[in-house]
Amino acid sequence: MLKMLEAIFAGKIATENIDVTGHKRMRGVLQCSGKCSGCGACAAACPVQGITMMNDMPQIDYKKCLFCGKCVEACAEKALSHSNKECLAEILTESQAEVSEAVTASLGRSLHVRHLDAGSCNACDFEMGATSNPVYDLHRYGIAFVASPRHADMLMVTGVVTRNLEQALRMTYAAMPEPRLVMACGACAAGGATYGSTYAIVGKVSDVVPVDIAVPGCPPRPSAMIVALCAAADMLKERM
Repeated sequence: MLKMLEAIFAGKIATENIDVTGHKRMRGVLQCSGKCSGCGACAAACPVQGITMMNDMPQIDYKKCLFCGKCVEACAEKALSHSNKECLAEILTESQAEVSEAVTASLGRSLHVRHLDAGSCNACDFEMGATSNPVYDLHRYGIAFVASPRHADMLMVTGVVTRNLEQALRMTYAAMPEPRLVMACGACAAGGATYGSTYAIVGKVSDVVPVDIAVPGCPPRPSAMIVALCAAADMLKERM
């Protein structure tokens, strides 16, 4: 904060460039070396059943992954490790391709976003709020949050969908004009396995409304959200 204030007083730009590589201690994309014995201990240790074994190698479902590190701790061969690279958003419609790591500042079109908390712990919401601060400055990309779904191009949902808010999600989605996009932000919204299965939980967002883009993380970092929002703006431009 002090460095940012010093930069402001010095007349410099304090806004950070978006970087998908974090601190060296950050828990990012999982890496598996050739030492893996295929024992499946990592899959058994995963609290959200986000790991399956295929051909004696772990396959990670990042939509469910909490990046808790239990799979790494359970690996006796030390074959699994976290990199410090963010797990980027996944396009769930059309191409099934990963979002490009390069963030393009010139989008050619603005994106208006309506946020809906469907039952989160507020961690994703805090990180989402940080995207609008002077450090990340989401508005420089032509992206802004709006108060009404009738003014929104995209619905950004955080939290697992609870039964109390299922109708609110359906009504918000129905109120949006076409073409409309839906982003499931965070492991709860994208994977729906964080809190298990109870009478109070419907599930992930895609169980209620169609999802176009999913952002992994518990919670995702602001930079990952901005990458996903820029990709959503590009998707919307193609649909117009």
